Amino acid sequence: MTVYDPDKVETKNLTYQNFREGDVGLHKVVVMDKRYNLKAAEPYPILTKNQIQKYDLVVCCADNLDVRRLMYRDAKQWLDLRAQGRNCALISHLADPNMYDTVLAGPEGSFSCQGDSWNGKAKGVHFMQVVAAGMGAQWMQRFFAKEEVAGYKVENL
Repeated sequence: MTVYDPDKVETKNLTYQNFREGDVGLHKVVVMDKRYNLKAAEPYPILTKNQIQKYDLVVCCADNLDVRRLMYRDAKQWLDLRAQGRNCALISHLADPNMYDTVLAGPEGSFSCQGDSWNGKAKGVHFMQVVAAGMGAQWMQRFFAKEEVAGYKVENL
Protein backbone atom coordinates (compact mmCIF):
# COMPACT_ATOMS: atom_id res chain seq x y z
CA MET A 1 0.00 0.00 0.00
CA THR A 2 1.35 3.41 -0.96
CA VAL A 3 -0.03 6.44 0.84
CA TYR A 4 0.31 10.01 -0.45
CA ASP A 5 -0.54 12.90 1.84
CA PRO A 6 1.24 16.25 2.18
CA ASP A 7 -0.66 17.12 5.40
CA LYS A 8 1.03 17.42 8.75
CA VAL A 9 -0.55 16.45 12.06
CA GLU A 10 -2.20 19.42 13.74
CA THR A 11 -3.38 19.74 17.33
CA LYS A 12 -7.02 19.63 16.15
CA ASN A 13 -6.39 16.16 14.65
CA LEU A 14 -5.66 14.67 18.08
CA THR A 15 -9.34 14.72 19.05
CA TYR A 16 -10.70 12.62 16.18
CA GLN A 17 -7.78 11.03 14.34
CA ASN A 18 -5.39 8.34 15.55
CA PHE A 19 -2.51 10.68 16.38
CA ARG A 20 -0.73 11.57 19.63
CA GLU A 21 0.75 14.82 20.94
CA GLY A 22 4.26 13.79 19.88
CA ASP A 23 3.04 13.51 16.28
CA VAL A 24 2.08 17.19 15.95
CA GLY A 25 4.14 18.82 13.20
CA LEU A 26 5.10 15.52 11.53
CA HIS A 27 3.76 14.41 8.15
CA LYS A 28 0.74 12.16 8.67
CA VAL A 29 2.09 9.52 6.28
CA VAL A 30 5.41 9.34 8.12
CA VAL A 31 3.57 8.65 11.38
CA MET A 32 1.33 6.07 9.65
CA ASP A 33 4.35 4.38 8.07
CA LYS A 34 6.03 3.94 11.47
CA ARG A 35 2.85 2.49 12.98
CA TYR A 36 1.55 0.33 10.13
CA ASN A 37 4.64 -0.50 8.04
CA LEU A 38 3.30 0.84 4.75
CA LYS A 39 4.82 -0.20 1.43
CA ALA A 40 5.55 3.45 0.74
CA ALA A 41 4.69 6.72 2.44
CA GLU A 42 4.94 9.81 0.28
CA PRO A 43 4.52 13.20 2.01
CA TYR A 44 3.74 14.84 -1.34
CA PRO A 45 0.50 15.93 -3.00
CA ILE A 46 -0.92 14.04 -5.96
CA LEU A 47 -0.71 16.45 -8.87
CA THR A 48 -0.48 14.33 -12.04
CA LYS A 49 -2.16 11.30 -13.54
CA ASN A 50 1.21 9.50 -13.70
CA GLN A 51 1.15 9.30 -9.90
CA ILE A 52 -2.10 7.29 -9.86
CA GLN A 53 -2.30 5.26 -13.07
CA LYS A 54 0.01 2.44 -11.95
CA TYR A 55 -2.23 1.25 -9.09
CA ASP A 56 -4.89 -1.48 -9.12
CA LEU A 57 -7.13 0.72 -6.99
CA VAL A 58 -6.80 4.36 -5.93
CA VAL A 59 -8.55 5.21 -2.66
CA CYS A 60 -9.15 8.88 -1.93
CA CYS A 61 -9.77 10.06 1.63
CA ALA A 62 -8.62 13.60 0.90
CA ASP A 63 -10.59 16.66 1.84
CA ASN A 64 -9.76 18.35 -1.46
CA LEU A 65 -11.86 18.42 -4.64
CA ASP A 66 -8.88 18.91 -6.99
CA VAL A 67 -7.43 15.54 -5.96
CA ARG A 68 -10.84 13.92 -6.41
CA ARG A 69 -11.30 15.43 -9.88
CA LEU A 70 -7.91 14.06 -10.95
CA MET A 71 -8.79 10.62 -9.61
CA TYR A 72 -12.23 10.51 -11.25
CA ARG A 73 -10.72 11.58 -14.57
CA ASP A 74 -7.48 9.58 -14.67
CA ALA A 75 -7.49 6.56 -12.35
CA LYS A 76 -8.61 3.24 -13.81
CA GLN A 77 -10.40 2.03 -10.69
CA TRP A 78 -11.04 4.23 -7.69
CA LEU A 79 -12.88 4.58 -4.41
CA ASP A 80 -13.77 7.97 -2.94
CA LEU A 81 -14.49 8.00 0.81
CA ARG A 82 -15.92 11.17 2.32
CA ALA A 83 -17.03 12.32 5.74
CA GLN A 84 -18.26 15.67 6.92
CA GLY A 85 -20.17 16.30 10.10
CA ARG A 86 -22.88 13.67 10.45
CA ASN A 87 -22.69 12.47 6.84
CA CYS A 88 -20.44 10.16 4.91
CA ALA A 89 -20.30 8.78 1.39
CA LEU A 90 -18.66 6.01 -0.59
CA ILE A 91 -18.42 6.66 -4.33
CA SER A 92 -16.59 4.31 -6.69
CA HIS A 93 -15.65 4.09 -10.34
CA LEU A 94 -18.80 1.97 -10.72
CA ALA A 95 -21.09 4.93 -9.93
CA ASP A 96 -23.12 6.53 -12.70
CA PRO A 97 -20.79 9.04 -14.45
CA ASN A 98 -23.77 11.39 -14.82
CA MET A 99 -23.49 12.11 -11.09
CA TYR A 100 -19.83 13.18 -11.22
CA ASP A 101 -20.62 16.86 -11.82
CA THR A 102 -22.73 16.89 -8.66
CA VAL A 103 -20.29 15.06 -6.39
CA LEU A 104 -17.32 17.06 -7.68
CA ALA A 105 -19.01 20.45 -7.26
CA GLY A 106 -18.19 22.77 -4.41
CA PRO A 107 -15.85 25.47 -3.26
CA GLU A 108 -12.10 25.07 -3.62
CA GLY A 109 -9.92 24.30 -0.65
CA SER A 110 -9.79 21.71 2.08
CA PHE A 111 -12.52 20.90 4.57
CA SER A 112 -12.57 19.24 7.96
CA CYS A 113 -14.41 15.93 8.25
CA GLN A 114 -15.94 17.47 11.37
CA GLY A 115 -18.02 19.96 9.36
CA ASP A 116 -18.50 23.67 9.83
CA SER A 117 -20.40 23.46 13.11
CA TRP A 118 -17.67 21.69 15.12
CA ASN A 119 -16.19 23.89 17.86
CA GLY A 120 -12.97 21.90 18.25
CA LYS A 121 -13.99 20.28 21.53
CA ALA A 122 -14.08 16.53 22.15
CA LYS A 123 -17.69 16.75 23.36
CA GLY A 124 -19.00 17.68 19.90
CA VAL A 125 -16.76 15.48 17.77
CA HIS A 126 -18.33 13.48 14.94
CA PHE A 127 -17.19 9.98 13.96
CA MET A 128 -18.52 9.60 10.43
CA GLN A 129 -14.94 9.25 9.18
CA VAL A 130 -14.92 5.94 11.07
CA VAL A 131 -18.14 4.88 9.31
CA ALA A 132 -16.63 5.84 5.94
CA ALA A 133 -13.45 3.89 6.75
CA GLY A 134 -15.46 0.81 7.73
CA MET A 135 -17.56 0.98 4.56
CA GLY A 136 -14.39 1.45 2.52
CA ALA A 137 -12.61 -1.50 4.13
CA GLN A 138 -15.59 -3.77 3.50
CA TRP A 139 -15.91 -2.50 -0.09
CA MET A 140 -12.20 -3.16 -0.78
CA GLN A 141 -12.34 -6.64 0.72
CA ARG A 142 -15.27 -7.53 -1.52
CA PHE A 143 -13.77 -5.77 -4.56
CA PHE A 144 -10.51 -7.73 -4.41
CA ALA A 145 -12.46 -10.95 -3.79
CA LYS A 146 -14.26 -10.19 -7.09
CA GLU A 147 -17.63 -9.91 -5.33
CA GLU A 148 -20.34 -7.40 -6.16
CA VAL A 149 -19.71 -3.91 -4.71
CA ALA A 150 -21.73 -0.70 -4.58
CA GLY A 151 -21.08 2.20 -6.87
CA TYR A 152 -22.48 4.76 -4.44
CA LYS A 153 -23.57 4.77 -0.80
CA VAL A 154 -24.47 7.64 1.54
CA GLU A 155 -25.09 7.56 5.30
CA ASN A 156 -26.68 10.44 7.20
CA LEU A 157 -27.05 10.31 10.98
